[in-house]
Amino acid sequence: MQKAVFIPLLGFALLFSACSKQSAEKAQQVTVYVSEDQVFSEPILKDFEKQTGIQVNTVYDTEESKGTGVMNRLIAEKHNPQADVYWANEPIRAEVLKHKGILTPYRSPSAKGIAEQFHEKAFYWTGFSARVRLFVVNNKASLKPTSIFDYADPSFKGKGVIANPLFGTTTSHIAALFTVLGDDKAKTFMKQLKANDIAISTSNGESADFVASGSYNFALVDSDDAMSRLAQHAPISFVYPDQGRDQIGAFVVPNTVMLIRGAPHPQTAKKLIDYLLSKKVEEKLAFAECAQIPLHEGVPMPKGLKPIDKIKTMRVDYGKVAEKLVEIQPWLKQWLNRN
Repeated sequence: MQKAVFIPLLGFALLFSACSKQSAEKAQQVTVYVSEDQVFSEPILKDFEKQTGIQVNTVYDTEESKGTGVMNRLIAEKHNPQADVYWANEPIRAEVLKHKGILTPYRSPSAKGIAEQFHEKAFYWTGFSARVRLFVVNNKASLKPTSIFDYADPSFKGKGVIANPLFGTTTSHIAALFTVLGDDKAKTFMKQLKANDIAISTSNGESADFVASGSYNFALVDSDDAMSRLAQHAPISFVYPDQGRDQIGAFVVPNTVMLIRGAPHPQTAKKLIDYLLSKKVEEKLAFAECAQIPLHEGVPMPKGLKPIDKIKTMRVDYGKVAEKLVEIQPWLKQWLNRN
């Protein structure tokens, strides 16, 4: 009788053990959607996989759908989430996803030391490794801009170029100006900028190339565009804008990482978020070709870039910037096409 009972129990125990092992193995993975350039993000994710043994399943944005592809996929998967983590290259899409109920808060211990302005107040997203909007200036230019408002200064008439304000970080920067200045002052500035014969390029990279070639004296670009041209020995320098006591400061565009609501692997997701927000990762991204600026203090970084605590930054609410960005799109289209 005892033997008859023992055998089924032993079989059940072995079955339970096998199922537990399979569940544990399944849990040792994480799926991350990424809009940061693959050339920079992939080595970081490979290092995490190597160090932790957690399998990383990655979906990257394509150049054609940059930033919007994986975001739209997250929205489509809202009621059946496939991703655990989203690594975005700016905070605007993070705010959109928060308002659509795609995210859940997670306050990572690695977020300690990151300034309040660079994370959502309830930690729906947290920023790290930022780009700063700054001027690249041709070395032969006799006059260097020090403020974004120099675009409207007659002294710089026809000498500057800026990327199309309907796209990329230029759109976010213009939207941030609207939140800081108010609609009327921001629109006045944009009209003055256009009246000052400022050229419009297709991208920040093209703007930087125009300045490097001497076609224009200066351009407002991202810090990684400036650093890459310096690495190519282009005849340029760069200027952090609006650093005076009464000036608005430079606009900062951090990477952001966030936890997906209903993530299939929440525990490994949190481990990945902790890793991405670490000083170690910020150091790696600082010394990568993208030369991103750490948001933790005291992280080693390459010469030529200022640490974040030495830069006067524009104080903005990225949630309000996201709302304003959508609101001003029709006006910007009219501005761009106005003769």
